[in-house]
Amino acid sequence: MRTVNYLKSLSCIAAICLVLGGIVHAAATPSAGGAPTAKATFAGGCFWCMEPPYDELDGVISTISGYTGGTKKNPTYEEVSAGTTGHAEAVQITYDPKKISYEKLLEVFWRNIDPLTANAQFCDSGSQYRSAIFYHDEAQKSLAEASKKSLQARFKQPIVTEIVRASEFYPAEDYHQDYYKKNPVRYKFYRYGCGRDRRLQQIWGAN
Repeated sequence: MRTVNYLKSLSCIAAICLVLGGIVHAAATPSAGGAPTAKATFAGGCFWCMEPPYDELDGVISTISGYTGGTKKNPTYEEVSAGTTGHAEAVQITYDPKKISYEKLLEVFWRNIDPLTANAQFCDSGSQYRSAIFYHDEAQKSLAEASKKSLQARFKQPIVTEIVRASEFYPAEDYHQDYYKKNPVRYKFYRYGCGRDRRLQQIWGAN
């Protein structure tokens, strides 16, 4: 863990950041134009790396890095990283279900995680880096379970990704949001040093 924290410390700009106090709720809400939107929440290790594959999708309105699945209210990055809160690093996606399906979001999720390693993702270890699908309703739960069952046939090892009901989602500190855009060099250094893409290719192949 010290090695991982060192890698991340190299990637972070020293700053004093405030936790965004608002809690993002699971219920779907109308967008600015009045059209209904939906939320999807996924944990796939370092949340810096889980924003980009969703931001590029048509129909995704926003992605927010944050913490969920634990018991600590308004946790800080330091608390979550220490593994004492029960939370996982996660991303919450607001999307237009008329433009993109939850099934597509699940497909992108699986191809960007290691589903075979418990309580770790790539160079980050600890329950705070576990992979998980946090469903917001029974329809999402059924689709998540079906996708997991379908993918299991591909592997000899069991898929250990959790499928659990979504709870309070706490947005991470501002400097974590869109980190790959704000600090592209540091982001690429961290991603390469963590071996994320090498492991993803081992699991899923070049495509």
